[in-house]
Amino acid sequence: MPTPNIARYLDVRKLLQQKSCFLFGPRQTGKSTLIRQQLAGVRTYNLLDQTLFIRLSKNPALIRETLTPDTRLIVIDEIQKMPSLLNEVQLMIEEHGIRFFLTGSSARTLRRKGVNLLGGRARSRVLHPFVRAELGEHFRLERALEFGLLPSIYFSDAPEEDLAAYSGDYLKEEVAAEALVRNIGAFSRFLEVAALSHGQMINFSQMASDAQVPVSTVREYYGILQDTFIAHEIPAYTETRKRKAISTSKYYLFDVGLARHLQGRRGLALGTVEYGEAFETFVLQEIKAFCDYHLLGPPRYWRSKSQLEVDFVVGTLAIEVKAKKAISHRDLKGLMALREETLMAHYVLVSMEPTARQVDGIVILPWREFLDRLWDGEWMTNMEQSLSAKAGVTSS
Repeated sequence: MPTPNIARYLDVRKLLQQKSCFLFGPRQTGKSTLIRQQLAGVRTYNLLDQTLFIRLSKNPALIRETLTPDTRLIVIDEIQKMPSLLNEVQLMIEEHGIRFFLTGSSARTLRRKGVNLLGGRARSRVLHPFVRAELGEHFRLERALEFGLLPSIYFSDAPEEDLAAYSGDYLKEEVAAEALVRNIGAFSRFLEVAALSHGQMINFSQMASDAQVPVSTVREYYGILQDTFIAHEIPAYTETRKRKAISTSKYYLFDVGLARHLQGRRGLALGTVEYGEAFETFVLQEIKAFCDYHLLGPPRYWRSKSQLEVDFVVGTLAIEVKAKKAISHRDLKGLMALREETLMAHYVLVSMEPTARQVDGIVILPWREFLDRLWDGEWMTNMEQSLSAKAGVTSS
């Protein structure tokens, strides 16, 4: 099916009003489309264009030499392909006052080349796959859970085939092409194991055994997934006092469809464990995108030594996710235990129940209503105040 023109949440023009900006994110999240939508007519250099790449490789000063008195903004797409260009970019920012919009799918490549990301002269943002609010009437929960929300795959007529190409061509071949790993076979085995460990507390020793690589290699590979924005680390929330918390992180792949494909899962049925896991990942994608777009830091999770757990903690908002049409008292146990600590301002259970209700200070919300409240900013003040307090800043 043709991809409609979907307006994205990030306002690039607004970001560029005061500073240049890096926009990172996995391939096919829509960075180039965002440029066409919001920066139409701006001089753009796409480093995937081999002819242009060769010209700039021979003469990095080419962009500077073609500046005109009217040039105020320049776009460089896929900047990680030529990290050395950032020296020219910095020079043009300092001497000519040019603003740059720089996109890339890997911050790791830039750092490995000793690049300092312009020393604070540019902001950084991450573009995520679609969120429900962006899709509007085009959003279908079942399609999102099964195939994910990458723009090219969500609207594809052959999503399974495209997911296979994405995981094969990008996650394996392209990571290897950028010299991020030397042993593509070992990295492929690791990817399979990482997919099966998606959303779980990570046992690095067990993963190393399953992937047939050293523990240090597993840690390095997770670093690559994070630096290429393929995986998110969800740290543990450890500030509870009455119940000692586990401190091990979890890792989630960035897209539910990709995770399911790498796990070898096909088809979804409501009420199954697989459906519940996909639903939880989808909700996390929304929360993570919201946090990144509002600079709130990563969501965390809480789990006590006695195995009581809350899926996500953002600021002073505690969130449990259940893909169930009828929530029981048992489903509230984690939130109720965390509530005894009196550390949170809001306790929310995201469910498939048809209407909102409240039980013992815990708000049970239909998933649509939860997402509406999240993106409408209902809990933003508490989130920001919590982050300010952690940073030792007094909120005004």
